Amino acid sequence: MLTLQDIFGGHFMAEVADPYAAYARLRRETPVVLVDLPLQPGYLVTRYDDVIRVLKDAALYSSRANAKGIGLVMGKTILEMDGHEHTRHRNIVSMAFVPRALQGTLPGVIAEIAHTMIERFAGDGRADLVSQFTRTFPLRVIAHIIGVPIADYDAFKRWSLELIGFADDPAKGFAAAATLVDYLRPIVERARPGRGAPTEAVLPGDLLSTLTHAEVDGHRLSDEEVYSFLRLLLPAGSDTTYRLIGSTLFALLTHPDQLDAVRADRSQLDRAVDEALRWEAPVQFAARETTAETTLGGVTLPEGAQVLTALGAANRDPSRFPDPDRFDMHRQSSDHVAFGFGRHFCLGSHLARIEATTALNALFNRLPNLRLAPAHETRIVGLAFRSPNRLPVVFDAK
Repeated sequence: MLTLQDIFGGHFMAEVADPYAAYARLRRETPVVLVDLPLQPGYLVTRYDDVIRVLKDAALYSSRANAKGIGLVMGKTILEMDGHEHTRHRNIVSMAFVPRALQGTLPGVIAEIAHTMIERFAGDGRADLVSQFTRTFPLRVIAHIIGVPIADYDAFKRWSLELIGFADDPAKGFAAAATLVDYLRPIVERARPGRGAPTEAVLPGDLLSTLTHAEVDGHRLSDEEVYSFLRLLLPAGSDTTYRLIGSTLFALLTHPDQLDAVRADRSQLDRAVDEALRWEAPVQFAARETTAETTLGGVTLPEGAQVLTALGAANRDPSRFPDPDRFDMHRQSSDHVAFGFGRHFCLGSHLARIEATTALNALFNRLPNLRLAPAHETRIVGLAFRSPNRLPVVFDAK
């Protein structure tokens, strides 16, 4: 049985430089193949049509697979729920992420966070935009939306990365999950009705208050259910978006003609972000489990089989996207699966787009003649999650 090392030359969290040649070979030769994954064997699915089929059919391909994966450290979340249970729990937080809820004062707050961070290095003429901006910018935004005060964003980000990378280092992942709960416990306690007055950072009407007051089937969410929501929302609300912003920046800075088009017409940023999502999906895989024996891509899958859909492979399937390895923001097709598909389509997709375009506008406004620093290597890396490892840039300091 093949392993991830055999196929890609690295484990889930390894800084794999280019998984796409391996994806192309799998699509041609074995589009559905049994692979020895870190936690258990599973079928890796790489063709666009097969990935859509899996993600679309929630009855045959259950999300309960995530209970045996990320759910081990996050706790029970909407990632592993199906049917009405998923709908009821998702509805608790979904209204905070619909386009209407993301209007009003929030865009101004997001812009203020971006400009405050940029101000710290705008006069230097150079920066590493990963370590100094993209890595913690979305975390600051989602912490504001939820109502969680964070004193040390770098430490919090490290815990989040260790949590989602638990498959490669379970001990570190479980320790990070416990650390997050220890950090969140007094904040949740203050937000609980009847347990004391909220602090200034935890205001009525914020998402944390929604969670601590929410009821499902007549029962208020337990503390553990609230922690599970927060262990999901804080990392998911920041990790995917920081990678998206970094990859969009990398794409534009390495494609000067498209960067010039964006500078001339900022409305083109939406197209650039959408193409970056297709070209370098921040999250490369989505897990499911078969509820009955079925056939996929000519392979018989038994009941209870683990299925790992390769979103990054689907987004570069030439049967759906001509010349798929080329970044082209003028591409007409936008039916990528970077945010998933079906009932589990990413809850924060609208927020991620707003954050990305706001951040990019702020960077281009504040850092004139922004360009990659010469003689400094930067590239997009990763297997389970992909983004630039660093973005050394220079610009005209004011």
